[in-house]
Amino acid sequence: MTQISGSAVKKLIVACDAGMGSSVMLTSQLAKKLSGYGVEVSHTAVDRIPGDADLVLCQQSLVSRARRAAPGTVVLGFQMFLGDPVFTKVENAIKSGGTLAD
Repeated sequence: MTQISGSAVKKLIVACDAGMGSSVMLTSQLAKKLSGYGVEVSHTAVDRIPGDADLVLCQQSLVSRARRAAPGTVVLGFQMFLGDPVFTKVENAIKSGGTLAD
């Protein structure tokens, strides 16, 4: 199990497979919510996750690929681009310094 304190998250990546339309929207929403916490939020293709990513969010079906692309990085999967509970979990951990683990 890989874990990170929310207060240590400085670079959050939204990884996607094709299109990027929904992931761009999600990236923008997360960037606004996390703007006061010093977290850079960006998106990239799942096979191009940068090595300095602290936390990766991706659709559940892409989790294994994301973990291969970013070994040692916490990767959390979600089912829905809007309103998925993982987004609230991430936001709360970053705000309070709670632990995120995959």
